Amino acid sequence: MSTLAHTMMTAARSADSGLATPGELDRYPYVEAPGTDRGTGWDTAEPDLGRVGRRTAGSRGRGLHGQLVQQLGQMIVSGDLGADRPLVPEEIGQRFEVSRTVVRESLRVLEAKGLVSARPNVGTRVRPVSDWNLLDPDIIEWRAYGPQRDDQRRELSELRWTIEPLAARLAAGHGREDVQQRLTDMVEIMGHALGQGDALTFARADNEFHSLLIQVAGNRMLEHLSGIVSAALHVSGGPVTGCERPNETSLAHHARIVDALAGGDGAAAEAAMRQLLTVHPEVERVVPAPREH
Repeated sequence: MSTLAHTMMTAARSADSGLATPGELDRYPYVEAPGTDRGTGWDTAEPDLGRVGRRTAGSRGRGLHGQLVQQLGQMIVSGDLGADRPLVPEEIGQRFEVSRTVVRESLRVLEAKGLVSARPNVGTRVRPVSDWNLLDPDIIEWRAYGPQRDDQRRELSELRWTIEPLAARLAAGHGREDVQQRLTDMVEIMGHALGQGDALTFARADNEFHSLLIQVAGNRMLEHLSGIVSAALHVSGGPVTGCERPNETSLAHHARIVDALAGGDGAAAEAAMRQLLTVHPEVERVVPAPREH
């Protein structure tokens, strides 16, 4: 149990290191348009965003570079930084009190996520939403806590409804005893946490459960999407599903999934997963419905 608990507690979302080599730093030809007001954009930011060191919750242990990625990413997604003017490294460095190297490394990561682009004689500018990597766990989180929160949470619910029932069906055909035991252990941990009123431990075990289920489905493309499900479970306050409010009904559906997997019953596993995702009265906000075009 201790090994499983340690695994559950230390599991973390994968993240790009985003470190640029000296040669790569020169590929950002930042150019500030003549007559640009250097005060525009940054002056409208929240006061506590002024210095990276003041906000460490989003850094996830990645130092100043990781914190700046979080800060700039949140500002871009929220619309505080737009495509109307280039992002100038000196200006960013002064505003957030970090070095030019940290700024360049951070912008490189944001470029990899599709949020910005660097062009000669144009500089680095924010790209349209259509170019963003919307499946990136960081962007999922930033959108979930920004102005697009309702759309993000609805889209995540719809995506989970598509991914997880299929993963449950496929997982029933891959009877690995070690994974089956880990899933059983996660349900036991969730049950104990529910009895203790420990929502945090419940959520961590739940996250581990769903990640394992996708990974054992035997479909590498589905496995690649496991980070999306983890991000969806990490985001709170959205449309309510069985995984977001610990209760006996949610726990029972998790147990039914494990039983169906143990019996190799893919249809039962799929049905139990669908029930898990729609166990609350708010089901109409979760189950995808036809849209008018």
